This record gives sequence, structure tokens and C-alpha cells, in this order.
Amino acid sequence: MTTTTHRTVSEILDRALAGERLSPEDGYGLIHADATDLAAMMAAASELRDRGHGRVVTYSRKVFIPLTNLCRQKCGYCTFARGPRDPIAHTMSPDEVLAVARAGARQGCKEALFSLGERPEEIYENVRADLAGFGHTTTSSYLREMAELVLRETGLQPHINQGLMERGEIVSLREVSASMGMMLETVSLRLHEKGGAHWNCPGKIPEERLRTMRIAGEEKVAWTTGILIGIGETREERVDSLVAIRDLHDELHQIQEVIVQNFRVKEDIAMRHRDEPSVFEMLRTIATARLILGPQMNIQAPPNLTPDAHGMYLLAGINDWGGISPVTRDHINPERPWPNLTELKEMCADAGFELRERLGLYPEYIRADPGYEGFISEGIRPQIERLADSDGLVKREEERW
Repeated sequence: MTTTTHRTVSEILDRALAGERLSPEDGYGLIHADATDLAAMMAAASELRDRGHGRVVTYSRKVFIPLTNLCRQKCGYCTFARGPRDPIAHTMSPDEVLAVARAGARQGCKEALFSLGERPEEIYENVRADLAGFGHTTTSSYLREMAELVLRETGLQPHINQGLMERGEIVSLREVSASMGMMLETVSLRLHEKGGAHWNCPGKIPEERLRTMRIAGEEKVAWTTGILIGIGETREERVDSLVAIRDLHDELHQIQEVIVQNFRVKEDIAMRHRDEPSVFEMLRTIATARLILGPQMNIQAPPNLTPDAHGMYLLAGINDWGGISPVTRDHINPERPWPNLTELKEMCADAGFELRERLGLYPEYIRADPGYEGFISEGIRPQIERLADSDGLVKREEERW
């Protein structure tokens, strides 16, 4: 008969700081910790972050390219996906894509974030017609052409957010992208039940998302993923999601970043009457993520989704702010403007951090640290070598000139 040891929060923190691998049960103890333990959790998470990343916090200067906002599924919290009769439903033309990318290049962007609905051609005739007009039968093949176009004409390095992918798609897109990504969001199957956030969303089945992420690792593609909190998952399910991500990364080293993202209410979503996670809930979840994932993982929380309190995230163990654009809005959360970079830099300095710009590919992959070799495609390598310094970050301005 197996027994489970229930440790105190203090004991769990001691284990994490000693470099021991936390169990799911340890994670449950942390995610349910009360306010009296939160300060100790955050201090331990910050110490781990400092061991892995020092006092440098990063961001990516990007341009957001929403290739198509039509999607085969409509999650209960999504305002990005549109149906074919919606007046703002749109698939971008090559000229539109290139215009946005060139605007980003003029403003010093390095990353082109391609975000799009998942396989809309499976259910929408008008999408199939648009694709045919561009000389394609699938969104994935059109995406590949547009990523190559942006890379060739502007030098911006594509980061691909397509959703579920098969091996052939990943291999093809790897040639013209620096990295790819897809949020795991949650491993909860309950949210696929009628009335749940993922009802009738085949692309959100956890097993399928993890399969795509595994293939990415096997094909040496650096991958961004994360959890979305406040969509109906339990705290235990958050821990289970983080552990699933950790287990994949331990095996294949492909997870370059884990995002802890908070659900925000919007007026045009099915979940508009749900409560949003509090700042306290975010801090507890971020600290738990750092303690489970360890000192080396890059952990991000979007600053524009908590504009009045995101500085506290530095105290909970993050080391990255994600992509920030001087050109395009956050098309996933259009009502939430990006922070001002000067103000963000000053806030980081006040907290004892240096804000540095990174590329769409994280430094450990650029430096080819042990376990992170072979993740740069030859199509991207010249741009990486032109822009990156010996630390794998974007060269400081004086170094570039």
C-alpha cells in the first residue's frame, strides 16, 4: 500500500531550494497555500529565478500578424475567432502581411508573431475560396509561404502560433521560423463538457496539444506554451498542467517559455459573466509555476493583462514580459494596450532588474547550451547571428552600430 506524504509549505520550499523535484502533491500544497505563506513562496520563487537568470528580465520587440481570425472552434473566452458572416472576419493577403511586417521592421521589431485561427478551411467555404485565390488549399501551407515572405523581405523572425500541427507541418514551418508555440491552457477534460470553456473545441483536447508539443521536441523546435487560469479549471488542474509541461521539457528540452496568463472578461464572449482571477491568485500561481519548473525555465506573465499590478510578478519569479509591439495591438486582448517600454524599463530598474530585449528564440537555444543544441534552422541562422550577442540576447544599441 502506497502512502502520500503531505508536507508543509515550508518543507516544500526547502525541497525546491535544495534543487529537488517537486511532486504533484507538493504542487497542490503550494497552490492552496494561504496568504500567510505567499510571501515565503514568492521569496523562494524569486531566489530560484535569480539562480537561473540573475537580475535580467527580458521582452521581445514584435509585430503581431493575425493571418486569419476565422477558426474551426470558438472557445468560451475567445474574442479573436470570428465566424464567416462576421463583418470583421478576415484572412490577410500577402500585401497586407508584408505591410504590417515592414512597419514593424521600421520600428526596430525583430519578431513577427503569426497568430491565426485553427484550420478554418475545414468548416468554412469562404476560407477555402480565399486560400484558393492565394494558391493554397490549407491555412498551414499559406502560413508557410507568408512566414518565408516576411523573413526574406524584412528579416523579421517568424514565431508561429497555428494550433494543432502534424509532423509534416512542423518540419516545413521550422525552415522559416525561429520558434513556434501553442498554449496548453489546461489538462482538464471537464472543460470539454457542455457549458465548459472548451465545449465543442476539438483542438483544445489536452492529449492532442501535448502530442503536437512532443513532435516539436522531436523535430528540435523551440516551443512556447503555458496555462490559462480562471476558465473553470481547479487549482489542482493548474498544477497537473504545469507538471505535464515539465515532464515534456525534461525529456526533450523544447519548452522555451511557460506563460501564466489570466482570463480577462470581454463583453462579446460566452464567459462574460465569469469572475476574473485576482492578483493574489496570479501571484500564487506564478510562484507555484517557478517552484515546480525550476530555476532555468523562462516564465512569463503578460503585463498588459494586469496593468496596475504587473510589477508584483517580478517578486513571484517571472523573468520575461513576452512580446511587446510598438506597431500592432494585442489582437487576442485588443482592449489591453501594451505597456510603455520606457516606463517598463524604469519599473524594472526600481525593482533591481535590467530590462533586455531578446529574440523570438530564447538565449539558451542561441548559445546552444547543453541539451539545447540543434534548435536553430539554417533559414533563421543568419538573422540570429546578426542580432544576438554572446549571451544570446539582442545586441545593445552600441554593439549593433
